[in-house]
Amino acid sequence: MMADRAQIAGIDIGGTKIAAILTTGDGSVTARGVASTPARAGGDAIVDAAARLVAELSRVHDVRVAAAGVGTAGVVDHSDGVVVAASQTFSGWAGYRLGDVLSTRLGVPVHVENDVNAFLVGESAWGASPARDVLGVMLGTGVGGALLLDGVLRHGPHGGAGEIGHTPGYGDIRCTCGQTGHLETVASGTSIGLRYGERTGHVNIGAHEVAERARSGDGDARAVFDSAGRALALACATAAGIVDVSVAVIGGGVTRSWDLLAPAIERTLATDSPVSGADLRIVRGTLGGSAVALGAAHSARQAMSGR
Repeated sequence: MMADRAQIAGIDIGGTKIAAILTTGDGSVTARGVASTPARAGGDAIVDAAARLVAELSRVHDVRVAAAGVGTAGVVDHSDGVVVAASQTFSGWAGYRLGDVLSTRLGVPVHVENDVNAFLVGESAWGASPARDVLGVMLGTGVGGALLLDGVLRHGPHGGAGEIGHTPGYGDIRCTCGQTGHLETVASGTSIGLRYGERTGHVNIGAHEVAERARSGDGDARAVFDSAGRALALACATAAGIVDVSVAVIGGGVTRSWDLLAPAIERTLATDSPVSGADLRIVRGTLGGSAVALGAAHSARQAMSGR
């Protein structure tokens, strides 16, 4: 028989994998698992994979799941759990009623957030930043953003609050969205590889390899990370000047090269600090790959309690 104490499931739906955890009220993780994302098979297949993963964790660890939170790539209407827009990585995801369908499959309430929103909630609740006014940025294949104001996640009227990755002013390179000069064109993992290739002629090199070359003394590789760090710091300082956040917490795969980003970030903040004169801290997240799932679970718990 399953344990009487109910727990909350946190689910992170990415383009290649689905990660799920079961959590207690204090954020402790009692179980975790991973499955491949059938991203090209459509929304129902993705939900089936997520539901099977949660059900298996619940069965193996003898836990009753009371609710689930989901952090997923794409623009999300958190009020009804619909994926409003999604990248071409996913088929049949844009317009999908993720919250309703997964709730039916699991038999529990489900709360849906954009994955970067969930990341920021996780880091704010259990990780790097207990501050009440925080900017969250994830540097991965692209650059995503989220905003916490007075302790409350800010969605905005169109679900795009905090989306710093597609702010302009960082050159004239064409962005994946079709516009030019966005932060994403210099600070994402994809762009770090591309910018290094433009400087050196070496193609198909990922951000991780560029980082290894930078640590080995490659000047072009170091320059690419300097550009990324400076652009990130400028974007965070701009946001701090507009909404007066005191902390920016950074996550995503590119932060594995924090040692290469941090020097440029620090130099930039020394010369381009917020006009308020208040210190802006730009810090690396501490929850790693668990941040989105933890934040999703915490958001579900808050939704259940009416907060």
